[in-house]
Amino acid sequence: MKMMIASDIHGSAYYCKRLLEAYENEKPDKLLLLGDILYHGPRNDLPRDYAPKSVISMLNPIADSILCVRGNCDAQVDQMVLDFDILADYAYIFADGITFFASHGHIYNENNPPKARGTVLLNGHTHVPQFKVYDNCIYVNCGSVSIPKDNTPHTYLIYSGQTLYFKELSGSIYRTEALFLKGSENL
Repeated sequence: MKMMIASDIHGSAYYCKRLLEAYENEKPDKLLLLGDILYHGPRNDLPRDYAPKSVISMLNPIADSILCVRGNCDAQVDQMVLDFDILADYAYIFADGITFFASHGHIYNENNPPKARGTVLLNGHTHVPQFKVYDNCIYVNCGSVSIPKDNTPHTYLIYSGQTLYFKELSGSIYRTEALFLKGSENL
């Protein structure tokens, strides 16, 4: 399975368009969005080309390819205009013998991980890409599509073949992490 993972579009038509250009180039089986789709939130400045209605019109045509969890800036009113489900606090995704626990990061995060051992915890929320191995899980943050922090680039992840590729919106890889080596035990 090839999965594209992104978070924190925050209503930016410019960065949503760039993400979808990367999506077309990557050709993943699914696009997993980790929340904060339309609203910029009270703690963030407006992102470039803030236009939530444009983001809606870009994402709805590919709704069948999108998996999504709710971010702290997502609300029921957003669900009324989006053609894919966005209100789940988390989702389990099983691929290639790996259990992914996808959540935005404001509830479940590296300080409050899922109960199931051996999971890969996928988050956004902090807008800072990270990869950390703990005793009970691997913590992965995909960063932010539109409002990166700590001088990090605008990012997304590609999961393919038990490997995570941290990528800039241009498609260039800036970090690669193997989740499990073939023949090794999971966490």
